[in-house]
Amino acid sequence: MTRRALITGITGQDGSYLAEHLLAQGCEVWGLVRGQSNPRVRRLRELLGEVKLVRGDLLDQGSLISAVERVQPDEVYNLAAISYVPMSWQQAELTGEVTGLGVLRVLEAIRVCSGISSSRTPGSGQIRFYQASSSEMFGMVAESPQTERTPFHPRSPYGVAKTYGHFLTQNYRESYGMFAVSGILFNHESPRRGSEFVTRKVSLGVARIKLGLERQLRLGTLTVRRDWGFAGDYVRAMHLMLTRDVPEDVVVGTGVTHSVEDLVERAFGVAGLYWRDHVVCDAAFVRPAEVDQLCADPSTAVKQLGWEPKVGFDELITMMVESDLALLSTPGARGDDPFGHDIW
Repeated sequence: MTRRALITGITGQDGSYLAEHLLAQGCEVWGLVRGQSNPRVRRLRELLGEVKLVRGDLLDQGSLISAVERVQPDEVYNLAAISYVPMSWQQAELTGEVTGLGVLRVLEAIRVCSGISSSRTPGSGQIRFYQASSSEMFGMVAESPQTERTPFHPRSPYGVAKTYGHFLTQNYRESYGMFAVSGILFNHESPRRGSEFVTRKVSLGVARIKLGLERQLRLGTLTVRRDWGFAGDYVRAMHLMLTRDVPEDVVVGTGVTHSVEDLVERAFGVAGLYWRDHVVCDAAFVRPAEVDQLCADPSTAVKQLGWEPKVGFDELITMMVESDLALLSTPGARGDDPFGHDIW
């Protein structure tokens, strides 16, 4: 029997890659969307015509219950969030409502539609739930690299909201016996990344400078280090987590860090440019509370899921720069990408 998956945040980077992966696995894929007249939905239909859409909103409990009742999914992937960290300071309350309390509403929709009122044995024919947790929960890290047991110390409203959703997922697993897991994903990028994120900001900036459309690229702190991987690799881990017999949270990352300066140097090098001729450091792009370094220990993902990344850092940045050069070379192109953060 064909398995049925419901994805929130399907119009974001991760949602589109996950939908592609699940379709290739023979799943029937549904995407939760707030409306069907926006450019991202049109882009999704062009890319993945087989995806079915259902209306719902992470701010509206009733709409989520109705969506789950209509779709009758075997799996629910909650990727929807206000996931652009700087925006979480500007809209902290909304970030808490969507990125944090939105998880509660999805879990409640699953619980209500599954008829769960007390503890049950995990995996006993229930809807399986995946929560997109984030390395930003570690924040001011207590140890490096970070594992599933590393304490959380989030440094942004986004990180705090993700931590709430993470613990809530754990709580529903323990309280109701739900098959509910969190993937603690480190930074993962692609040509579909929204232009507000630093990797895509850099790849688009390089392309614009190479094509003579701009002369400078303004960035914040260049010394910050991140564990960057390819989004298309990371969605495989999401799916693998829901195929296991026992629900457990898993850290997903490459285990290798690079600085923003490394990113910039590689990206400009792909275009045959010297980055110091074009990059300007601007204090306006520095976070109020910066997270200096995040690095995954992916040993659990490797040993228990049989997962490992296929795309390395250099290949990823080359892919993104070449994609944006092709995009901006298209007549009439502005470089706007209908994919962005995984909006609810």
